[in-house]
This record gives sequence, C-alpha cells and structure tokens, in this order.
Amino acid sequence: MALWLTVTLALALAALLVFMPSRAVGPAMIRLPKPISLPRHVQPALSTYATQLAPPAQRVSVAIRRPVSSGLLFDVSSGRVLWERNPGQTLPIASLTKMMTALVVVAHAPPDAPVLITPDAIHYAGSGVGLLPLGKHVPLESLLYGLLLPSGNDAAIALAEHVGHTQLHFIAMMNARARQLGLRCSHFDTPSGIVDQGNYSCVSDLATLAHDVLMQPRLAHIVASRSAILPFPIKGGKLYLYNNNPFLLMRYPGADGVKTGYTQAAGQCLVVTARRGRTWLGVVLLHSANPIVQAQRLLDLGFARPQSSP
Repeated sequence: MALWLTVTLALALAALLVFMPSRAVGPAMIRLPKPISLPRHVQPALSTYATQLAPPAQRVSVAIRRPVSSGLLFDVSSGRVLWERNPGQTLPIASLTKMMTALVVVAHAPPDAPVLITPDAIHYAGSGVGLLPLGKHVPLESLLYGLLLPSGNDAAIALAEHVGHTQLHFIAMMNARARQLGLRCSHFDTPSGIVDQGNYSCVSDLATLAHDVLMQPRLAHIVASRSAILPFPIKGGKLYLYNNNPFLLMRYPGADGVKTGYTQAAGQCLVVTARRGRTWLGVVLLHSANPIVQAQRLLDLGFARPQSSP
C-alpha cells in the first residue's frame, strides 16, 4: 500500500512538472495587459533642415566685425545653408522660445477658444502685453498676437495654462514637439524664455522652428504684421499691439518675420526672414553685439547673389 501511494505521488508530481511550463505561460493562467500601441517612429530621425551647405556658388562670404556667438543665413524654402558660424553651438535663446510655444498652441487650440486669465499670467516678469484682465476670458488669437508681436510673457503663461492645463505639462508638450521635429540641440524649460537655465537651442533648430512657423498660415500672418487691433475685454473693447521686429518696423523689403529675444544670459537674439520674388531667406543670430546690422548685411548679400534661388 505504501509502495502504491509512493508511485502514485511520483507520477502525479511528474505530470505536474510536465504541464507547469505550458500552463504558466499560457493565456489560461496569465492575463497580459493589451499591448500599448506605440507610434511608428518612436525616435524620429534628426532633422536635416538648415544643416546642409548650399553649393559653393550659392554661398555668402562675409566678415562679421562685431561679435556674434552663433549665426546662420539659410534658404527658407530648401533649408540650404548659405553662411554659418558655430552652427552646432548650444546657447540660451530668450524669447525665441516663443516660436515653439506658438507652434504647440496652434496645434492644440482653435483661434476662437476663450482663454482664462489666471493670477499666474498677471504676475509675470519681463516683457508683456500688460493689459490682461484677471478672471476674464480673452480670445486665444488675440493672445497669440500678444505672444509674438510685443513678446508678451504674460500671454505665454496664459496660453500655456489653457493648452496644457499647467505650465509644467505645456513645457513637456514643447519638448515632445521638439523630439517629434527631430531637433538636434533644443530643450525648453519655460513657455516664455524669460528663464535661461534649461532653456536652450542652436541656430539650425531655430531655423527649423522659423520655417514651421511660416508654414502655419495663422502664425505666418501674425509674425508678418507690424501692428494689430484686436478684440479684448478691456475698456474700449480693443487691444492695440505693435511688433518689436526691427526689420518690420524699418520696412526692410520683403520682411515677413519672425522673432526677437533678449535676456542678460542670451544677449540679443534674432530670427528674421524676408522674401523677394522666388527667393526666401532667413537669418538666425544668437548672442549678437549688433543683430540688426549683421542680419541686414547677411540678407543683402544673400539677395545680391547671382544664383539666389535653390
């Protein structure tokens, strides 16, 4: 009897060992969660826009007399580089940050969306629209003008909170968009650019952002505007804004964007574009001692080339 019991137990144990592996990994024993559907390109290829030199005959040769840490003259349509200085150098970018802010906003919110003005938007530092009515809703498109013309840090906060619900989440959206675009050296830590630490880029990435801004009809119209009169819930019902882009103010022929920036750490920064006929050129300057003179010199030489089309 004892021998029979021992044999029976041994056979049962053997059977158990045989079936355990198939049952342990089989669907009857373990219910795995549904697989997560990942994007086809989890790690997008790095952007090549504004990284490839144009043929020698199309390039510009110029000596920049006053200092500029990094700079680029590029063909907006093709992305070909006509002149460059330290193109891979990563630097703080001040309010040039707002190009990315604007791109994220237009990708997630319609122009007629009502944006609540919160205490955070009122208590801002640096440049601002300055007339945002606390606790009221204002048209999103009016705030985009306030973001890009006078470079309103208060508008940046209001838009970030509207689109991202919090500034931190909106900043995460900015960095996600940077990865999606394949930017090489950009990181954002603020929607306005007022904080330099953790907020940086390089000229090729900024040329890419400028191109994308100009490809968005809403944004292209805004950055090309010298001034704007907009509906706003303040006394008189209208908001008057003026662009601080010097090339629009001085009516440089063909100027159509894009953004200025300044902080003590970033110095004077500029992204300017201009179109004449089929030729569309852009300049990016970071930490420049004289961005207006330098950018004008680069654009003038670019338009004067015998072969100026891509």
